[in-house]
Amino acid sequence: MKKLINDPRAVVEESLEGFGLAHGELVEVHRDPLYVTRVGGAVPGKVGLVSGGGSGHEPLHAGYVGRGMLDAAVPGPVFTSPTPDQIIPASRAADGGVGVVLIVKNYTGDVLNFETAAELCEAEGIEVRTVLVNDDVAVEDSLYTAGRRGVAGTVLVEKIAGAAAERGDALDAVAAIAARVVANVRSMGLALRPCTVPHAGRPSFELGEDEIEIGIGIHGEPGRRRVGLEQADALAGHLLDPILGDLGLDTGERALLFVNGMGGTPLSELYIVFRRACELLAERGVTVERSLVGNYTTALEMQGCSVTLLRLDNELTALWDAPVNTPALRWGE
Repeated sequence: MKKLINDPRAVVEESLEGFGLAHGELVEVHRDPLYVTRVGGAVPGKVGLVSGGGSGHEPLHAGYVGRGMLDAAVPGPVFTSPTPDQIIPASRAADGGVGVVLIVKNYTGDVLNFETAAELCEAEGIEVRTVLVNDDVAVEDSLYTAGRRGVAGTVLVEKIAGAAAERGDALDAVAAIAARVVANVRSMGLALRPCTVPHAGRPSFELGEDEIEIGIGIHGEPGRRRVGLEQADALAGHLLDPILGDLGLDTGERALLFVNGMGGTPLSELYIVFRRACELLAERGVTVERSLVGNYTTALEMQGCSVTLLRLDNELTALWDAPVNTPALRWGE
């Protein structure tokens, strides 16, 4: 195992220490328990947004803390849920007096721990709404979930719900916007090579030199099937076709197309996939109105990518375009 680390058991803490030093104008890293907040704390009168999950998916989630997106993020160990003891103080710190929306990826540990934290926050008098993200069309159940997994579509949920909160929407309205994004976003990913979890010291699964895993999760879970090595255009079709079939986009509709890197794939290759996805959507009469390409929801150093489609309307487009200023996503400021 070759990694730029010291102690495998200290990867998350040391990484977040560096993250805080690099982005001190935007975020504050809290220790014991570990969570991240916007500099200056909660905004009075604004709905707070909190998300989190296992580390190893950077910049998700801490990279999206800041104006126009999250108020707090809760990182767990690599590929492992954070605990209620972390989620509760993060939620307190995000509460501006009008409640908090928890954005939770659909993994069993995350769901249980965020549910527990939500109940305890409610007992303290903090109003909480929870939105579950389950955008992965690859499999209904996996090693980590009951039902579909939450993957790269989480970034779009956090951005659009964050913009709704920033413009002053009430608690139920912010939760409804987040749920609307969840209902209209779908993703699917593939792996060319697996990743290695630092404390495990070995690849999370095995792939032959001429094999590609279609439908993987962001923890390296197996997907729908394994195929032989193919060109990028064919692979883009393998990802996009199930998304279109599930989402049911019709001719004349508009979409946000998001090609996400899994951590170890060059940006040049992601643009090749994006190019083919655009061609396939144009053939179906779908307009790509907004785009995002890059490493936004990773799986350590896994080689591969995912494709995400979000059906857009005028309101969702305006919320996507709204100003955002976080370590990993910023425009309009």
